[in-house]
Amino acid sequence: MGFFSPRKKDKEEIVEETLLTEYDRYYRLAYSYVGNPDDAADIVQEGAYKAILHCDTLHNTSYVNTWLYRIMLNEIFAFCRRNQKERVPVEEVPEQGKDDIYEDVDLMQALQELDERDRAVIVLRYFEEYKLGEIADILEENVSTVKSRLYRGIKKLRLHMEDEWIWEEA
Repeated sequence: MGFFSPRKKDKEEIVEETLLTEYDRYYRLAYSYVGNPDDAADIVQEGAYKAILHCDTLHNTSYVNTWLYRIMLNEIFAFCRRNQKERVPVEEVPEQGKDDIYEDVDLMQALQELDERDRAVIVLRYFEEYKLGEIADILEENVSTVKSRLYRGIKKLRLHMEDEWIWEEA
């Protein structure tokens, strides 16, 4: 048996199928950064376009979701750099159903205080339930860097949440 490498057409179908099935996750991720439904949809649309256009660069189709997350995060970061908009409060994140994982408004507000890369690690780890190795692949960083970002982000979140709690008690 020889090495099987999917043709571009096969990769394109895999990418399109994954984009359709995971659209809500990519949208929520984009919305959590930009706070505007139209901008979030534009980011996901642009990311989808680039993914389909460059699907031949996907080396291993079993990592298609990781590859797509990387593209979406790159689009989000580029958008944020271009627009430098103030982030919208997370209570404005559209509800995705009664089991919505973005319900804790205080936590989401604290997340908005984090650096975009630290925030990405926390969102991917705890909201999207990715493993550290997968996050490292998505962000194109070492696992040790991801662990550091996760530790630093959690520490900042804890401090922010404690400050909010203290102010509410006073």
